[in-house]
Amino acid sequence: MSARTNKPHEIVERALGLSRADGCVVIADEQSTANLRWAGNALTTNGVTRGRTLTVVATVDGREGTASGVVSRSAVTADELEPLVRAAEAAARGASPAEDAQPLVEGVPASPDFTDAPAETSSAVFTDFAPALGEAFARARAGGRELYGFANHELVTSYLGTSTGLRLRHDQPNGTLELNAKSPDRTRSAWAGRSTRDFKDVDPAALDAELAVRLGWAERRVELPAGRYETLLPPTAVADLLIYQMWSAAARDAAEGRTVFSKPGGGTRVGDRLTELPLTLRSDPHAAGLESAPFVLTHSSGDDASVFDNGLPLGATEWMREGELKHLTSTRHSADLTGLPVAPGIGNLILDGGQDTSLEEMVAATGRGLLLTCLWYIREVDPATLLLTGLTRDGVYLVENGEVTGEVNNFRFNESPVGLLGRATEAGRTEKTLPREWSDWFTRAAMPALRVPDFNMSSVSQGV
Repeated sequence: MSARTNKPHEIVERALGLSRADGCVVIADEQSTANLRWAGNALTTNGVTRGRTLTVVATVDGREGTASGVVSRSAVTADELEPLVRAAEAAARGASPAEDAQPLVEGVPASPDFTDAPAETSSAVFTDFAPALGEAFARARAGGRELYGFANHELVTSYLGTSTGLRLRHDQPNGTLELNAKSPDRTRSAWAGRSTRDFKDVDPAALDAELAVRLGWAERRVELPAGRYETLLPPTAVADLLIYQMWSAAARDAAEGRTVFSKPGGGTRVGDRLTELPLTLRSDPHAAGLESAPFVLTHSSGDDASVFDNGLPLGATEWMREGELKHLTSTRHSADLTGLPVAPGIGNLILDGGQDTSLEEMVAATGRGLLLTCLWYIREVDPATLLLTGLTRDGVYLVENGEVTGEVNNFRFNESPVGLLGRATEAGRTEKTLPREWSDWFTRAAMPALRVPDFNMSSVSQGV
């Protein structure tokens, strides 16, 4: 009999009951996915999957401190459950004391639905979306465009139980839509993406119409050299850059002088002004449409996360308030080391405080500059300045006298998101967006478009 025939909360309870360690954390993740793929204005594949992953964290107290062992496995059968628990305990007994060791969290009220069946997605999530997509195919075909892309919906129900009595649960829906329109000769390409919880707020017809306009812009081609250009970054590009900034904002790394958030001579830059614009960068597990786990749910320890913090309640956190750096990500352990408040990472990111101005209005107010579609292949060059490099993709457009006049070649860029915030002269209306580069790991973001007067296009790229 497989473990999947048992209820997830029962698996958690059984694993905790089998534990012989001084402390134990068990996480059961129930995952279901539904997806559609299409190419050349026709559906190609669809599918539904189900799965379970079980993670056991064992902690063992010793004279020199507390050690931890973490083991995760999928498709665990009933016979494999005890060996999994024993493997975590063996890993803990064979490990050195954990630097991030803290007492396991306790005293958090149990989730009232902890014993309920997991939430699951199915192909029914596309009931309204699929017919609308078919209509978009017909319009694209009539307009001489080819649509390619995919829609994916995932629902993960996580059950967290600990030896200190925590019994917590979180349902996390996560949907992504990526749509590419190409000219029949494949020389022109445009991309649009959306993040959604349930596919009820995405409109394939509107996306196709947006892409048709961009393909029209690309009928005129202009070659430009590398250089610094006034550039309008759309919300998706801003999200990709600021997500990487958030991932690089660990309090301990900053306090030890290793990041852009380190203060020369020691300490961190908390309290420093990062931008003159009144922008606030924040996370909130209860943000409407961007809801994420309201407690720490982590399967491994690192500079910005600790398995000992599992179950710690999360609230709204301002990373930057009206341009001033307020918090860096910190576990209970790193907070003790740095003297900064405990501020665990949260599963969404929001930048607001800009003007109520659309990207189209920002284009209309541009004398001469570039309008990007999205960024990809982003990599770190220098952690001390958070200098990133990457490529533009699927459309860079020339703006002249408030109008888009053609498509230009792609570029490699070299920029720091912290530097961009400091030089940005305008932020538009905040809207929910899909970060293209990081969409496999982080999708819940709301960002404005940014105007940067001197975005560094360091070299020309031949990419489409």
